[in-house]
Amino acid sequence: MTVMCTLCQNTATEFTKDKQRRYFKCGECELIFADPRAKLTGNSEKQIYDLHQNDPSDEGYRRFLRLLTEPLLERVAAGAEGLDFGCGPGPTLNLMLEEAGIHMALYDIFYYPDKAPLEQRYDLVTCTEVVEHFNTPATSWPTLVSLLKEGALLAVMTSLFTRETPEAFLAWQYKNDPTHVSFYTPKTMQWLANHFGLECEIVSQRVIFFRRAPSTRLIHQRASAVSGGR
Repeated sequence: MTVMCTLCQNTATEFTKDKQRRYFKCGECELIFADPRAKLTGNSEKQIYDLHQNDPSDEGYRRFLRLLTEPLLERVAAGAEGLDFGCGPGPTLNLMLEEAGIHMALYDIFYYPDKAPLEQRYDLVTCTEVVEHFNTPATSWPTLVSLLKEGALLAVMTSLFTRETPEAFLAWQYKNDPTHVSFYTPKTMQWLANHFGLECEIVSQRVIFFRRAPSTRLIHQRASAVSGGR
């Protein structure tokens, strides 16, 4: 059985299935995704998110987020303007970054649905435990990238599938959450970088950084300024 990949729109074939869903794998970008026909309704999806206990005072949750914030703060300077995309019902990452001098706006389709922050561009966009929820990554990823200024960083937290076999996928607990529908391999992340003209750094199995390089025109302007316009 073949379907269209929800990310790159190429042909994907059935990879495996469990008692709940079928899963497909794209031969081009290697995204693994749940059968779109099995996706939850918006209300059912939100009911699951409402159960999440993301408390800013929870040290265990902060420790988990430090997997992202510690390498991030080595790459982003204080004073940067950022957006936490998909912040959830108990925003915490923004508070941790604001403690380090980074100014953060919030957006979440369910909990902070004001789209005004999506009309701006940022030095930093964080997206923690969100991209696996993308039902239509072919439209969601361009939205993320459009938020980046020249030279800006997109910091993504998800769980990469680094093994190749259907048996390993079926044993992978991360796929059991019914709101998780898009599963990324390292090759998927490289495909995204190539497709959008970004630099990609896979920091760990949970943390991936993308950077929008300055345009050639901007680089030439800076070089001209350094050389006195010659």
